[in-house]
Amino acid sequence: MRWKMSLARQFLLLQLCIVLLAVSAVAAVSIAQSDSRFRNEEGRRLRSLATSLGSNAPIRLGLEDPARWRDALAVEAESARGVSGVSFVQIVDDGGHVLTGPDTGRPVMLGESDALTGRSWVGVINDGTEALVAHEPVFNEDNGEIVGLVVVGRTYPTLREQLAAATPDLLTYLLLGATLGVAGSLLLSRRIKRQTLGLEPGEITGLVEHREAMLHGIKEGVIGVDTADRITLVNDEAVRLLGLPADAVGRSLAALELGDHLREVLTGKVTGPDQVVVRDDKVLVLNQMPVVVRGRLAGSVTTLRDRTELAVLRRELDVSRHTTDTLRAQAHEFTNKLHTVAGLVELGEYNEVIRYITLASQAHEQLICEVTSRIADPALGALLIAKASLAAEQNVELRIAPGSVMEPLDETLAADLVTVVGNLVDNALDALSPGGWVEVGARTSNGEITVTVRDSGEGVAPDMIDEVFTLGFTTKSGDGHRGLGLAMARLLCARRGGTIDVQGSVFTVRLPLAIGSAA
Repeated sequence: MRWKMSLARQFLLLQLCIVLLAVSAVAAVSIAQSDSRFRNEEGRRLRSLATSLGSNAPIRLGLEDPARWRDALAVEAESARGVSGVSFVQIVDDGGHVLTGPDTGRPVMLGESDALTGRSWVGVINDGTEALVAHEPVFNEDNGEIVGLVVVGRTYPTLREQLAAATPDLLTYLLLGATLGVAGSLLLSRRIKRQTLGLEPGEITGLVEHREAMLHGIKEGVIGVDTADRITLVNDEAVRLLGLPADAVGRSLAALELGDHLREVLTGKVTGPDQVVVRDDKVLVLNQMPVVVRGRLAGSVTTLRDRTELAVLRRELDVSRHTTDTLRAQAHEFTNKLHTVAGLVELGEYNEVIRYITLASQAHEQLICEVTSRIADPALGALLIAKASLAAEQNVELRIAPGSVMEPLDETLAADLVTVVGNLVDNALDALSPGGWVEVGARTSNGEITVTVRDSGEGVAPDMIDEVFTLGFTTKSGDGHRGLGLAMARLLCARRGGTIDVQGSVFTVRLPLAIGSAA
């Protein structure tokens, strides 16, 4: 099994490495400073000693006659070396040959020195051993000519010697840095451990990978919002359902084009389970849950489910239910007529029977004739005839508006129109008391079909015009299936590129004959 270091140990080792690098840099700087100090301070001391020896009379006289005074020069040189503590002192003749010491007779290494031209010089000479050297010319007192040189030098300290000299300071820096590094890394690791809930880097990486896989892999939409109403996370399904931009994360909900109801649900201003929102042509069910971290509210997470197909199926079920109610009303009406006929027969009122049957047939045939002569589409015509029977049972008159003319429609448009008109008529019948009337008008012109449904009721208040089309809005108590009709009608109109609006008790529907055509 592979051994893994904890986050605290990783920070500790990293901190120690940083400390070692810092100490190494300090050591390098210290050595460089020591080298510079050695050159400056020792250079001045060597130059001063060389100048002093160059002005020494015995040395000047000895250089004027080196063959005679060679031993005296050697004594002077060795005496100066022993007193000053330098590495070597050499006396050089005007030809550049050493007159004293073990290198007697050898040419002196001058390097970049121009001392033989009469100028003193201090620099580094490497003659097998690196040394800091001072060259001082010696002049004849009579004619001022150069009779030789005084060479004073000190061997350069090695790197080991420089490190040894700097060791006390380096140890102090190392101990201080290590102490601060260990203490800082321990405090830092404790803080990070609290912030990461004790998780190690591998565990954090795994959690992030799992979260991303889960967030973008589930079918439901998920959107997270912080306390400032900014989006903190959103998955692909939520982006698709809400039509959000790709860079939605980090943006405020107020900066996005969202409906007021949707924004209120996401921010928690509207609470409750299964909040229904219409977004574009989709019916969405939202559930918002607050997120509490360490006892403080950190935001909320909202899940979104697409229930468009379910809402359409529910509407189709409602249509089937209304159809059943219509058939029941027709059967009830027919039964009442049969009872009336049977009673008249029992009373022997045969002429009255004939008159009653004739009047009933004429009224029904008149309605059928009026519908079929103006509404050429069979589906919408059948709907109006069926709704007329349902209205008659409630003692409400359903009539066709004068001037209505409609040509046959294609099957999909007819199906959507039947759903929309059926909803509007049902809403009108629900709002009317006995004795009222509902009028349906329809006409086709300029590639557009216009349907109006008006009734004798009070109509919709101006301040509620926008709300009546909101999914779930209703002024009646019910079972939760209420409030779908007008919202579904608007949804169907929007899908086909049409519109639906209301003014008072008049609902107007405009649909293009072909999807995408201009109205």
